[in-house]
Amino acid sequence: MSKLHRRILILTLAASVIVRVLAAIYLGNNVEVLPGTFDQISYHNLALRVVAGNGFTFGEPWWPATAAGAPTAHWSYLYTGYLILIYKIFGLNPLVARIIQAVIVGLLQPYLAYRIARYLFNPLTGLAAAILTAIYTYFIYYSATLMTEPFYIVAILASLWIGMRMVRKEGAGDIETASSGNKENLWMGLGLGLTLGIAVLMRQLFLLFIPFLFIWIWWASGKRMWRSLLISGSLIVLMVLPFTIFNYLRFDRFVLLNTNAGYALFWSNHPIYGTQFVPILTDEMGSYLELIPEELLSLDEAALDQELLKIGIGFVVQDPLRYLALSISRIPPFFVFWPSSSSSLISNISRVSSFGIMLPFMLYGLFRSYIERAKPLIKQPLFLLYLFMLVYTGIHILTWTLIRYRMPVDAVLVIFAGLAVVDLMERVPLLKKWVSAAA
Repeated sequence: MSKLHRRILILTLAASVIVRVLAAIYLGNNVEVLPGTFDQISYHNLALRVVAGNGFTFGEPWWPATAAGAPTAHWSYLYTGYLILIYKIFGLNPLVARIIQAVIVGLLQPYLAYRIARYLFNPLTGLAAAILTAIYTYFIYYSATLMTEPFYIVAILASLWIGMRMVRKEGAGDIETASSGNKENLWMGLGLGLTLGIAVLMRQLFLLFIPFLFIWIWWASGKRMWRSLLISGSLIVLMVLPFTIFNYLRFDRFVLLNTNAGYALFWSNHPIYGTQFVPILTDEMGSYLELIPEELLSLDEAALDQELLKIGIGFVVQDPLRYLALSISRIPPFFVFWPSSSSSLISNISRVSSFGIMLPFMLYGLFRSYIERAKPLIKQPLFLLYLFMLVYTGIHILTWTLIRYRMPVDAVLVIFAGLAVVDLMERVPLLKKWVSAAA
């Protein structure tokens, strides 16, 4: 890396941290309901209950259908643990948790975008991807909220970067090498397992992508990375197992990690939608709690989750054509980039100033990345990004769609936006000489 590139990267990371810390300071020491961030109320209150010695419970009836004082496993244990640690060290100060999170994510997310883009394309594209990540409004907004999204996205990017390096000794446009020696493979296996484990402990839904990731790495690496994958898989199991045991002791039944899959599948495919999905129920449609059969409300959280999972699967099996139409209707809400009268001002500003402005660059970058690569593409590291976006998007289209659920995909698409920016600058005569000199 040249001195100029290093300086630009350092300035980018510094700016990324500064804007995120400012967002944290703006949100302050109070934890309030803001657009798209209700989960932070839950995490904050759950952490307070644990710090006060009440365990993983809420002091009042809580979302989704948890009785006061009853055990809950609906929320990420790892992220709750982060807040518990901060509150025990620094007192009950959410602002401290926001700032620490903003600093960590402000450094790591743009840096990982830089590393991936540099590895796949070139250093200049890496810098463009880092800059765009640093200023992406959605990332700035959520980096200061007490939710899983910021750490979750960082863990995903880290796992994708390691996964790409496992299938090839050297990346396109990069001088770095990833030795296929046993020691290097061991560290890669541990790194992949750790980052995947963190992602799963933040959101268990990511478990659905891991088989695709492992199969692709195994096949694209010529089956030589099976030991590393075995190490990764074992580490994930070791990270999840303590919480599985903890859940069994509390609910007297098997709960792998979190109790939310059943609720999500039941509510997202309920006949109340017909064939047109609505991300958030309107007042006319009633509340989510009212949709749950009354005879099931006496069950504890885990038992209810498993019963709702059965009913949700039944919705799909009983009318697969309706399920197909309903899933198709989830596509527009997932990719919405335009302002909406039903959204708040801050939501509309965040949406348009991030995904709305950057979407054309993302699409153009995807196009350029595809046509410039040698075929077949499927065994190349770049394909892993395509695979992640396709599978992760498909998971949400088939289940539940919210704009913030798309942010991990945005984090990857920004890399392609960086490629588009550099490519377009090279096509402008006034900028071409500067780009060539910078490269």
